[in-house]
Amino acid sequence: MNDLKILQKSFDMTKYGYAALRQFPKSERFTLAAEMKSCMLRFMRGIITANKRYHKKTTLQDVDIELQLLRMYLRLAVDLQFLPFRKYENWVKMLDEIGKMLGGWIKSANQ
Repeated sequence: MNDLKILQKSFDMTKYGYAALRQFPKSERFTLAAEMKSCMLRFMRGIITANKRYHKKTTLQDVDIELQLLRMYLRLAVDLQFLPFRKYENWVKMLDEIGKMLGGWIKSANQ
């Protein structure tokens, strides 16, 4: 099922994110890095929740919001030079792939 693949991809992305966030300056570990971690965990929680719900539409919209927030946090982190550009590129590629999968899931839930 598509939703289970997206969970595995999200899990892998979260592991990558946690490793990348270790490079943040100490001053940011309890602010931006902590918010990014929470966002990734809420994202995975939303996927699990949507998978279990009969009516998925609003839950999937909430998951999409978390994805957009994570993208914004990533852009901020690279602009503030907390994250090397190479790691940013890799992370964004993962998010793009997950975003396409989520978009397909949302489309099928709307039918």
